[in-house]
Amino acid sequence: MAEAATAERHEFQAEVSRVLDIVVNSLYSKREIFLRELISNASDACDKLRYEAQLDSTLIADDGDLKITITPDEKARTLTVADNGIGMSRQELVENLGTIAGSGTAKFAAKLAEAEKDKAKKEKSDVSLIGQFGVGFYAAFMVAESVTVTSRRAGSDEAWRWMSDGHGSFEIEPVEGEMPRGTTIVMKLKKDAKEFSEETRIRHIITTYSDHIGLPVWLHADGKSEQINEAAALWTRPKSEISDEQYQEFYRHVAHGFDEPWMTLHNKAEGVVTYTNLLFIPSRAPFDLFDPARRHGVKLYVRKVFITDECEGLVPGWLRFLKGVVDSEDLPLNVSRELLQANPVVARISKALVKRVLSELKKKAEKDPEAYTEFWNAFGQVIKEGIYEDHERRDELLKLARFKSTAVEGITSLDDYLSRMKEGQSEIYLLTGDSAATMKQSPQLEAFRARGIEVLLLDEPVDEFWTMSADAYEGKSFTSVSRGDIDLSAIGGEEEKDEEKKDAAPEGELSALIAMVKLALEKQVKDVRESKRLTDSACCLVVDEGEMNMRLQKMLKATGQMNQAGQQILEINARHPLIKALADKAKDGSSREIEDMAFLLLDQAKILEGEPPADIAAFARRMSAAMAKAVG
Repeated sequence: MAEAATAERHEFQAEVSRVLDIVVNSLYSKREIFLRELISNASDACDKLRYEAQLDSTLIADDGDLKITITPDEKARTLTVADNGIGMSRQELVENLGTIAGSGTAKFAAKLAEAEKDKAKKEKSDVSLIGQFGVGFYAAFMVAESVTVTSRRAGSDEAWRWMSDGHGSFEIEPVEGEMPRGTTIVMKLKKDAKEFSEETRIRHIITTYSDHIGLPVWLHADGKSEQINEAAALWTRPKSEISDEQYQEFYRHVAHGFDEPWMTLHNKAEGVVTYTNLLFIPSRAPFDLFDPARRHGVKLYVRKVFITDECEGLVPGWLRFLKGVVDSEDLPLNVSRELLQANPVVARISKALVKRVLSELKKKAEKDPEAYTEFWNAFGQVIKEGIYEDHERRDELLKLARFKSTAVEGITSLDDYLSRMKEGQSEIYLLTGDSAATMKQSPQLEAFRARGIEVLLLDEPVDEFWTMSADAYEGKSFTSVSRGDIDLSAIGGEEEKDEEKKDAAPEGELSALIAMVKLALEKQVKDVRESKRLTDSACCLVVDEGEMNMRLQKMLKATGQMNQAGQQILEINARHPLIKALADKAKDGSSREIEDMAFLLLDQAKILEGEPPADIAAFARRMSAAMAKAVG
């Protein structure tokens, strides 16, 4: 046993205290949900023990009958939830019960604070918001004035007690004497939560929310014990015997969410590989969707025995929003997690699962575009990761992808884009940036707008990466309107081509101007040239074909992965009044004035790209001089 005899006092993280306060006082409208969360946690603890016992049978030798026991006590006004699962060590108690949602705690607290202010929407959003952040244990403080957790980890002789009233701190102390393996949670209920110490109320909650749990849930009251759930894994039952409500509750169990599943996939595959899957796509994106670890939410079972929820080979990273279970008949029970990564059975299951998910998404996109738009808004960025990473399925994923566009409201598919292409157009044009609204005002779109050519607007960080690896779709190459020397002469009629030549600066004068601007900016830009993409603006910046675009350069520079951005090309519009006036001055060789205007043109182009001038003081000086001359 532990030698220490005194309780240790620990402060919660600052954000945890705030979260607890909001959870307890502001958010939950259905307080009974707390019991479902505690039962789900207990079930997970038993699943983990069942797996570890495959590798070390001594962990379960003293008590192999895994179960959850619920004990209400009206006289004492308490409710006890106990399991004989894996249990927790002292360190695990501190880490698991002293922090909320890991690195996402601060973000979670901020989100809750926003919801708290929005009183009009609180009733609709409170439960689903909690579910996004995985803080189920702390729901106990909605009904409890204090919570005591006693736990002994399987394989250890030490037991520990964790205590808190949810007001900023908790205590932890060793437990003297013997204690059975597992975890016991005792809640001293608040006066206004006395109903949760009543047997009939607890029975109703368990049968409503936890009937699908795959191990027995016992209700112990008035000296009697009774199993009150079926204890049959839901995925093993025929679909015809499962109600929508049961599917929803099982989803909430495995996803620790409070929303409803957007899609449910339940089927049994038999053949070379036999397995059953019950998978869900959530309605909302969880807060940790972009956690660098990219962990999925699919648990692997072998003949109803939990193996792991960390099998990387089971679900690709770009489908990590999937929740649910896969139960294999063909894997050995004692397979290690390490061997699973390279197991051919897992690889076959994974391939079949991905194929089915993509097939169902395609059907949904065709039959219910409005619902598919909701899915895409929540998980589209993750699907785009697959375009970048999964070469084998790239074409399928591109077909599922949706984009903002200059031609339509909302989002559009690539197939719809192809159907609207202009005569003579052989490329799919796209522009990347920070927001679609800003990109629509970009000077780089002017020639496209003038000719009625549609451009896709890509405003998500992942767009910078998949566009570098995906060359084409249905034989039409992807072309960035901010890269290379755009030539639209093959698109549109002769009228448009003639119009573009009208009122341009004379070729000789323009050449002289370009030479002088190049000389002035030789250390600032890679090149200066006449633009074929500008119709209204005087100038813009682009990058050369095959080079990293400006937005990606900016992203990498901001994250320290690039010391300085590469040089761009300055394009000038020969039809713009300013460029024509400068070209006229270039005839006289007034290099000083041209030099100042060259820097002003460059700074103007940078500002249009969301970048500040390289030398703000010099920019202000040149601008003041130009304005003074204009009004003088």
